[in-house]
Amino acid sequence: MSSRTAPAPASASPPSQRLDPTALRIAIAVLVGGIAVILDSTIVSVALDDLARDLHSGVDAIQWVSTGYLLALGVVIPTVGWSQGRLGAKRLWLWSLAVFLLGSVLCAAAWDVPSLIGFRVLQGLGGGAMLPLMTTMVMQSAPAAQARKLVATIALPAAVGPILGPVIGGLILGAGSWRWLFLVNVPLCLIGLVLAQRVIPGDAPAADARRPRLDLPGFLLLAPALVALLWGLSNVTGDGGFGQTKVLAPLVAGAVLLAVFSVRAVRQGGAALVDLGVLRSRPTWAATALFFLTGASLYGAMLLLPLYWQQLRGASALVTGLYLIPQGVGSLLSRALAPGLTERIGERWVTVLGFVLVGVATVPFAFADAHTTTWPLMIALLVRGLGLGIVVIPLMTVAFRGLAHAEVPHASIVTRIAQQVGGSVGVALFAVILARAAHGSGSLADAFATAFWWATGFTALAVALSFVLPGREKEASTPEETERVPSAR
Repeated sequence: MSSRTAPAPASASPPSQRLDPTALRIAIAVLVGGIAVILDSTIVSVALDDLARDLHSGVDAIQWVSTGYLLALGVVIPTVGWSQGRLGAKRLWLWSLAVFLLGSVLCAAAWDVPSLIGFRVLQGLGGGAMLPLMTTMVMQSAPAAQARKLVATIALPAAVGPILGPVIGGLILGAGSWRWLFLVNVPLCLIGLVLAQRVIPGDAPAADARRPRLDLPGFLLLAPALVALLWGLSNVTGDGGFGQTKVLAPLVAGAVLLAVFSVRAVRQGGAALVDLGVLRSRPTWAATALFFLTGASLYGAMLLLPLYWQQLRGASALVTGLYLIPQGVGSLLSRALAPGLTERIGERWVTVLGFVLVGVATVPFAFADAHTTTWPLMIALLVRGLGLGIVVIPLMTVAFRGLAHAEVPHASIVTRIAQQVGGSVGVALFAVILARAAHGSGSLADAFATAFWWATGFTALAVALSFVLPGREKEASTPEETERVPSAR
């Protein structure tokens, strides 16, 4: 395993506050392309009924439009570190963005359910490589003293994208066809390709350089493990819940494969497909666990909140999207607040604050029914979005604290997998809780109250775990800390 950089002693003179221009340009370039990928993880969530009706299919089959996308992400994410070593970050980013663009155009042209699912898988194959790569490129290009500010830039799509997805989806459906849910990606992808080609420096390995070998046994363990886990969680529907064979069988198989991969990866060290040695770092493993809970809270709420407005309040997809706007506004506001707060009080206390805000803002929905006044819920959504946005930025910063240059891609993959699986766990768990509560009480309002109380409990667990994060890091001031880490080949 690579050695970690040792912290240098603090100095009285503060580091330069001027952002490194190269790293800033890279951050902007990946932000433009990356936001389309993250939007697509939730933008279709409000369109399932429209898709089922237009393509003459049942909702169960249409659900695979989202599930296929997530499964494709799960297959690709573990290979990003190896692919970057073979192709270089710039070339991998351009190819991945081009594949995502092609998948988006084909999705808009889909003629039936199987074609749409297949094209969504193609989208996921491109997007899956981009999600961890965008963080890796910025962290490896940024001087250590400026990493927090630049991470705040690339954290914007991660914090806002999933929340704005249903909002944008509802607005698009209210104005036109579902095909525009995918065509909206085209201008973002084209601009992203042009910026990436011009801005991101070439880093392709030299012709005579030693290329990393693919850990094929590791890939054959980890990729099926993630697919099985995500597939099993996506099948949690109906009265059987987690007790169904179609849920238990893939979950058990995925857990076994993941355990075997983990044991093997620890033994392999840096030669493994994903170097789990990065989890020996306290900041990294704590941030990874919190990313899991953040994914569960974020995506679980993205199931509950639209259903609350549509099923309990009778709102249309367009009106539901409008109701969810305050949560997106809150996340946008966090972009201005989180970096400064993190510099003043450190990642630990900002994370605690963010999860407390999420929990407090979820409680009003546990008391809401079909006739609850709307404006207090709008305020709660604003606060909830602010809390979620505040959480993401310090976690993305602290996850890489103390890691060597070559370890950054592995930490990026691990945290991304944790958030992806956490999101699937949150959706599956809250779907079961809502269904069981509705069956047991016979009241839809009581069922939603139970589910929102569970969501609040998850947030409380995240608050407690946040205290494991390291305290405020002293300002870097030595040349070794402020210079960009040399590229590792």
